[in-house]
Amino acid sequence: MKLPLVLASSSPYRKQLLERLQYPFSAISPHIDETPLADEKPQDLVLRLSIEKAQALAISHPQHLIIGSDQVAVFDGKIITKPGSYEKAVEQLSAFSKRTVVFLTGLCLLNSRTGGKNTLIEPYTVHFRALTSALISHYLQKEQPYDCAGSFKSEGLGIILLERFEGRDPTALVGLPLIALTSLLMQFDVEIV
Repeated sequence: MKLPLVLASSSPYRKQLLERLQYPFSAISPHIDETPLADEKPQDLVLRLSIEKAQALAISHPQHLIIGSDQVAVFDGKIITKPGSYEKAVEQLSAFSKRTVVFLTGLCLLNSRTGGKNTLIEPYTVHFRALTSALISHYLQKEQPYDCAGSFKSEGLGIILLERFEGRDPTALVGLPLIALTSLLMQFDVEIV
């Protein structure tokens, strides 16, 4: 029996990414508390939240494959949040100049009928070029990425801030690692083509 696919997310970025696979799905917000636990490591946080997002929809969608995903940016061992304002974005990007930020994207694919799930964490490293105050200001005024962890959008003008990437799956940087997700879907016998 072919199970319908649900993306447990309200993120327009994840929805746009999943649309690339040209496979029918619904996107539904999981409404969970995303507050980190005391002393929770970044990799533990993204994995826990990915699972919780998928499980939050399991009762209302009992015959589905549910995708849960979460992402954090890590800089100097600390979780970097969405800036929310111009001032905070300037602070973040200034700190990133000639440095690296690691994005960890947790992924869970849950079969709500059986309770079976597969999970993984996809790392992706971003190397920033030397960032001047003028470049940062120009970029932020143009793109206003205040809802993005790390204060930039690599799929947009934010590419001018970057020197290079390291990682297996560039879609992980946007928030949904499609290469990894495709592998998980195939493990659940979903035929993408």
